[in-house]
Amino acid sequence: MSQYFDPDPVTASDRKLIDYDFGGIGFRFITDTNVFSRNGIDKGTDCLLKEVVSDLRRIRPQYQHFLDLGCGIGVVGIVLASRFPNCEIKGYDVNSRACGLAMENAELNKVRASFEQLDVNNGLPEGETYDAIITNPPVRAGKITVFKFYEEAYSHLSRGGRLYVVLQRKQGAGSSKTKLEELFGNCTTLGITGGYHVMKAEK
Repeated sequence: MSQYFDPDPVTASDRKLIDYDFGGIGFRFITDTNVFSRNGIDKGTDCLLKEVVSDLRRIRPQYQHFLDLGCGIGVVGIVLASRFPNCEIKGYDVNSRACGLAMENAELNKVRASFEQLDVNNGLPEGETYDAIITNPPVRAGKITVFKFYEEAYSHLSRGGRLYVVLQRKQGAGSSKTKLEELFGNCTTLGITGGYHVMKAEK
């Protein structure tokens, strides 16, 4: 059975629209089979966005380049593009179906953002650096893949750049915090809501 982290889903397409309200702004997203957030925006992504937008607002003049790592159908990148229209927003995901939907969703929500298929296990493109990388990592793909996300993020953040992560405690928030502290030398918990821990590590 195909998973949301499979590169080329084989399950028959069954597209639908879902609505999402963020800070009083309405968004619409096309979803499909074998993509993350198939039936609605998950609680973790919602918690992540609230903490990230609040944190980025305090430092916006310094930050221009954002990466939505493991972008799925583009929810994080699209909301950030709406809130920070002068910044460059990019997203990567291993799932070809999700990436196609992310591009459609950017057009649907009338924001400027780009999304491409990429397997993070093979590394992010050389030469790319970001001021902020935001991820709701694919925990079902396993800890090795999740930690690879963190390692690649560290390698591709500018000095002073920040990695934002959301995980439930039962999904390994504790071990992720330890890993981030090892990589970055720091990790701050921005908020905990319904068991979801939103964490920030600064390079």
